Amino acid sequence: MNRFNLSYRYATREDADKILYFIRELAVYEKMLDEVVATPQDIVYWLFEKKTAEVIFAVVEGKEVGFALFFHNFSTFVGRAGLYLEDLFVLEAYRGQGIGKYLFQQLATIALDRGCGRMEWCCLNWNQPSIDFYHSLGAKAMDTWTTYRLTTSELETLVKED
Repeated sequence: MNRFNLSYRYATREDADKILYFIRELAVYEKMLDEVVATPQDIVYWLFEKKTAEVIFAVVEGKEVGFALFFHNFSTFVGRAGLYLEDLFVLEAYRGQGIGKYLFQQLATIALDRGCGRMEWCCLNWNQPSIDFYHSLGAKAMDTWTTYRLTTSELETLVKED
């Protein structure tokens, strides 16, 4: 696996611009760049001051080539925290070399070390390369569940209702 000096490291507040770079690259891949409104200041505040999420980078010979942003959720059924993977992305030039799997292995290690009962994430339905990759890891699609979302405007409307 580690045929080209592959390692990982946790992001620090000094990495806010780099984190946002990877978020934007992921958004380009997912055809959603117009939805990215986060700023480096948002990253510093929410990740490093509020500590609501964490980031690890895959590093090849001193260069960050992939990232994973994750946080803890909680399963009432399992009675334990889980690790929720929000984003994972590997730069195109480094895909197909095991870096995505390496990041998943590091996340699995973190989850187990922290006593998490499971690890979860979402994937766009059209993203067949990622779906195939997740299946190769042994992941199972939660086909009987649908993700719902309230954006800020919907949250504000809900709060104002009688």
